[in-house]
Amino acid sequence: MSRSESENDGAQSANSVAELLARGRASYANRAWADARASFMAADALEPLALDDLEQLAYAASLVNDVELMLKSLERAHNVCMQEGQELRAARAGFWLGFRLMPRGERARSQAWLARVQRILDRHPGECVERGYVLLPATLMKLIAGDTDAAAEMADRAFAIGESFRDRDLIAFARALQGRVLLRRADVEGALSLFDDAMLAAASHELSPTVTGLIYCNVIAACTQVYAFDRAREWTSALSQWCETQPQLMTFAGICLVHRAELMELGGEWSESFETARSVCDRVTFSNDPGLAADALYQQAEIHRLRGEDAEAEAAYTECSKRGREPLPGLALLRLAQGKVEPAASAMRRVVAATSDGLQRTRYLPAHIEVMIAADALDEARAALTDLEATAARYGGEVLEAMAKHARACVALAEGDAQGASEPLRQALQVWQRIGAPYIVARIHVLLARACAMLGDEEGALREYAFARETFEQLGATPDLAQLDALSAGKAGAASKASSHGLSARELQVLRLVAAGKTNRAIAGELCLSEKTVDRHVSNIFGKLGVPSRAAATAFAYEHDLI
Repeated sequence: MSRSESENDGAQSANSVAELLARGRASYANRAWADARASFMAADALEPLALDDLEQLAYAASLVNDVELMLKSLERAHNVCMQEGQELRAARAGFWLGFRLMPRGERARSQAWLARVQRILDRHPGECVERGYVLLPATLMKLIAGDTDAAAEMADRAFAIGESFRDRDLIAFARALQGRVLLRRADVEGALSLFDDAMLAAASHELSPTVTGLIYCNVIAACTQVYAFDRAREWTSALSQWCETQPQLMTFAGICLVHRAELMELGGEWSESFETARSVCDRVTFSNDPGLAADALYQQAEIHRLRGEDAEAEAAYTECSKRGREPLPGLALLRLAQGKVEPAASAMRRVVAATSDGLQRTRYLPAHIEVMIAADALDEARAALTDLEATAARYGGEVLEAMAKHARACVALAEGDAQGASEPLRQALQVWQRIGAPYIVARIHVLLARACAMLGDEEGALREYAFARETFEQLGATPDLAQLDALSAGKAGAASKASSHGLSARELQVLRLVAAGKTNRAIAGELCLSEKTVDRHVSNIFGKLGVPSRAAATAFAYEHDLI
C-alpha cells in the first residue's frame, strides 16, 4: 500500500470515528440509550474514546442494563482520569463503580473501590462534592447496620455538601436517604415530606437520568413499605411517563412495571397486573437482574392464586423461589385454599420468626393471623395481632391501622365475638374503599356477613354476602366464590336445626362440649379460646335457648338433635 493510500484510509477512518461520535453524542442527548451505546462502541473499536465519550458510554450502558460494559467503561474512565491528573473526576468514576457493585452482591469489590476513592479524597484537603457522594453508600451501610444516628449525621452532611456546591443529584439523593433515616425512627410524615422533595426534583427533570431513576425507584419502594398507596400511585404514574419518553430505557423500566403491576392488583385490575408483570420477564433474565425477575414472577403467581389457577400459581412461586425471593405469604395462602393447613402454618411460622424488622413483618402478619386461625392456633393469632397493632401504633397511617383493625376482627370472629368484630370491620372498610382496593373490600364484606349472621341479623348477612359476591364475580376470584357457595350450602343445611335456637356455629361447638360434661376451662383449652370468651358463649347460649343451667342446655341439645 502506498503512502497516499495509507493516508487516505486513515482519513476515512477518522471521518468514520467522527461520524460515529457525533451520532453517539446526539443519541445520548436525545436519550436514545441503546443507539448511543452502539455508536460509542463502534467508535471505540476504531479508536479509544476520549474521557467525555467514555463516561457517556458507561452511563448509556447502565441505562440499557448492560452492567458489565458500564463497569468496564467506568474503570477505564477512572484510569484515564488518574493518568491525566484529574483525581477528583477519577474519584467520581470510582464512586459509581463502588455504588453500582453494591446491589450486585460484590461487596469486596465495592468496598475496595470506595476505599480507593477515599484515599484520593484524603490527598485533597478541603470540601468537595465528591466527598458528599462517598457519604451516600456509607449512609446506606449504617442504615443496614441499624446505626440510625450515624446514618442521620452522614445524610445531613451529604445534603449540606450538595447545597454548598449546588449539585442537584447529590441534594436529591441525600434527601431520599434522610427520609430513609426518618422511616427508621418511625417518623413517617417527616419521611414522606423529604421523599416528596426528592421526587419533585426527579419529576421536574432536574437530575441526571441515572439519579432520576434511582430516586424514583427507591422512593416508590419506601412509600409502598409504609403503605402510602396514594403517593405510590402518583409517583409510579410519574415514573411511567418518564420511562415512556425513553423507549430504549431498560434499567428502570422493569422496576416501574413491577410497581405498576402491584398497584394494579390492589386496584382490582388483575388482567392488566398479570400482563404487566409478564412483560417484565420478557425484558430481564436471571443473569442480568434475578431480583426483578423474581418480583415479576411473584406478582404473576399472586394473580394465578387469586383466580384459582393453582397449578400455574405453584409453578410461578417455584420459579420465584429459584431466583431468591421468599414466595410467602402467597404460597402459604395457596396451601390454605387447598385445605393444606399444616404446611401453610409451618411456612408462616418460619418466615415470621425469621423477620425481625417491624415494617417488614407487616408483609406477613395478616396472612399469618389468617393461617393461625385456620389452624386453630388462636394464641399465635393473638400474639401476631398484638405485634401488628404495635407496629400500626408506632408508624401510624390509615392503611396500617385498617390492617390491624381487619386482623382484630378476624380474631374476634374466631373467638365468637361478633359484636366486637363489627365496628373494626366497618372502620377498615371505609379506608380500603377510599384507597380503591375492591378485593380487600369484598373480603371484609364476607366477614361482616359472618358477624351479622352470628348476631341473628340474617337480612344484613345476605346483603353483605351479595356485595362480596358481586365484586368476586367481577374480579374472577374463583376460590372466594367457591367459599361463598360453601357457606351458603352450610347455612342452608344448618337452617333447619338452627331455626329453633338461633345459635352461631361457635355457640353450637360450645354447647356440644357442655353437653359432653366439659367445664368452661376445659372448653377454652380445647377450642383455643380464653375462659372469659367461653363464659360469654355459655351465657349467650342460656339466653338464646331460654334455659337456666348447663343441665337444661344439655337436655335441649339432645331433644333438638343438636349433638
